[in-house]
Amino acid sequence: MVLVTISGHPGSGTSTLVETLSEHFGWVSLNGGQIFRDEAQKRGLSLAKFGALCSVDFSIDRSLDEILKNKMHEQGGPQVIESRLSGWWAHLEEIDCFRIWLEVSDLERARRVVSREGGSTDDALRANRHRTSLDLTRYEELYGLNPEDKTPYTHVVDASYLDVDEVATAVIKILEESQ
Repeated sequence: MVLVTISGHPGSGTSTLVETLSEHFGWVSLNGGQIFRDEAQKRGLSLAKFGALCSVDFSIDRSLDEILKNKMHEQGGPQVIESRLSGWWAHLEEIDCFRIWLEVSDLERARRVVSREGGSTDDALRANRHRTSLDLTRYEELYGLNPEDKTPYTHVVDASYLDVDEVATAVIKILEESQ
């Protein structure tokens, strides 16, 4: 059964944190984005085309989210799961686990995206804001959830001014002090 969920906006460092936690604790992890990529590949679609399909066919998101929720309950399943709504799902499914949100300023997330993918900070900032707006609309339509609402999270870590190691140290401290 899942022990920790990690959520945050694109560019907040969730994937990097999950990788670090998995190495540190010897945990198996699941990245919600991988479920999305696997389904796109299974359908023979590029990520862009699959994303466009998901925006008009909400049944796909629902089925992918059901896979994620089922993985959270699996005995012997992943101990740490990353996805934008994994904290919400654990909260709604009443799973007793740490639910961590990485909070990172819009500007810092844009800088991180640029360092990873190239382009301009202004373009990345616009793209991130557009994606956040689309996600908000989609999650409200699909589930009546506002992903900006931090209610389901047991911990919110402001990672705007922390490097990768500092974020990992902060989260490991939260997990180890609570055991």
